[in-house]
Amino acid sequence: MTNRISPLAPFRHDTFRIIWIASLASNFGGLIQAVGAAWLMTSISQSVNMVALVQASTSLPIMLFSLVSGALADNFDRRRIMLVAQGFMLAVSALLTAFAYFGLITPWLLLLFTFLIGCGTALNNPSWQASVGDMVPRNDLPAAVALNSMGFNITRSVGPAIGGAIVAAAGAAAAFAVNALSYFAILFAIFRWRPSLPQSPLPRERLGRAVSAGLRYVAMSPNIGKVLLRGFAFGLSASAILALLPLVARDLVKGGPLTYGIMLGAFGLGAIGGALLSARLREHLSSETIVRLAFAGFATSAIVTALSTTAWLTSLVLTVSGASWVLALSLFNTTVQLSTPRWVVGRALSLYQTTTFGGIAGGSWLWGAAAEAYGASNALIGSCLLMLAGIAIGLRFALPEFTSLNLDPLNRFNEPLLALDLKPRSGPIVVMIDYEIDEADIPEFLTTMAERRRIRIRDGAGHWALMRDLENPTTWTETYHVPTWVEYVRHNQRRTQADAAVGDKLTELHRGARPPYVHRLIERQTIVPGHYERYKQPAEMH
Repeated sequence: MTNRISPLAPFRHDTFRIIWIASLASNFGGLIQAVGAAWLMTSISQSVNMVALVQASTSLPIMLFSLVSGALADNFDRRRIMLVAQGFMLAVSALLTAFAYFGLITPWLLLLFTFLIGCGTALNNPSWQASVGDMVPRNDLPAAVALNSMGFNITRSVGPAIGGAIVAAAGAAAAFAVNALSYFAILFAIFRWRPSLPQSPLPRERLGRAVSAGLRYVAMSPNIGKVLLRGFAFGLSASAILALLPLVARDLVKGGPLTYGIMLGAFGLGAIGGALLSARLREHLSSETIVRLAFAGFATSAIVTALSTTAWLTSLVLTVSGASWVLALSLFNTTVQLSTPRWVVGRALSLYQTTTFGGIAGGSWLWGAAAEAYGASNALIGSCLLMLAGIAIGLRFALPEFTSLNLDPLNRFNEPLLALDLKPRSGPIVVMIDYEIDEADIPEFLTTMAERRRIRIRDGAGHWALMRDLENPTTWTETYHVPTWVEYVRHNQRRTQADAAVGDKLTELHRGARPPYVHRLIERQTIVPGHYERYKQPAEMH
């Protein structure tokens, strides 16, 4: 019998506990700001679509910029990135407060401010989520992700109601002011944090190459691809309830800003319950089953919300959607983190956020347009049908179980001594590896090589090929290219402990008297005869 990990175990780690508490204050202010922005839009615009776009304007930057932010998180000091992002959001929130106080806000200006706050969130989130793995050990990571969701939803359970009361009593400007003040706690906590992280001897990747590496890694990781697909489907369908909730409060149950806040609080209360139950559910149910339950819970909540005309019934069913929200999103997040080595975790998480929040942003626009044309009730019923389709997707693309793969660096590679004086940027580099394989072992060799190809390309190799010698059929040659010598070194340092089984299997299948022989070559362009001196002259003139 395995020891059960307490859902509160990450609180044993001081850094995580302090930043988690500071995040409560920041999340509290953010939710009050969201209530103020959503309700202010209902006051200054009669367009149903503009109300739904308030949520879309916050989610859209996360879809657009998260991948770049993930590349920054993997190549720069995550702590400094978070400080810059939080400081930027503080400045934008202060400006929003001033514009609202002096009555200068227009619908499009409000969307611009919420978009800019979303840009700060897009910069902050990959660094924050990737840093969780630097604060707690791997065994505590699922509980830490669930606690982060729970922390946000603790504030969601009371923050919107208080936000609604603030808006009703003092106006939206007061809500925006509270949000601006809330950033100081998290800024102070991050400023005090001094993480001890290993320093890479290699230069930072260029931004474009780092983004490409992240895209390539995810493309060659089928399990992560399934998470991205399910995250997009969930965000697209489930966004309907939060996007249309101001209209539900105003039109379907005939309430005001306080009613809207109470409904958001009910959603948050359910989310707390979902976070506390997630560990117990993972012990008894598969990841795919939990995700299907989350889709089904949201579908049920959407249909009841569409038909309900009383605030208490709507609030009650919103607790189900809140629990479903946390169960699905925390499971997606944890699966990505446990399936990704540290060198690329920021980019993998950013791609997850891009697809999920892209679904949320697209869904917010879609359901807002549907509510504009057919009414909020019919839009919610439509979202219910799409949620049921999200369950069906799992029949073909089931979510993988949490893996126990060891994704720590393999650390077997030693940079070879070279006869040529290469610079880090020298290249392109061509690598050829010779194997001697018995005829009887060829099927197993080819199967293993298919996995080797995936790992090579995933870690940065290009033009991978496997060739058989026509004159010596037992000789097989694996070949691949990398653009520069430093990229060759980086490629080999990305190998994980889990990848070692493939290399060990190939070595076991090799029948030569010595280990598989590695040729490392650099490509050179040929020169037309008689042009060598002219080719050489400019270099000698410098």
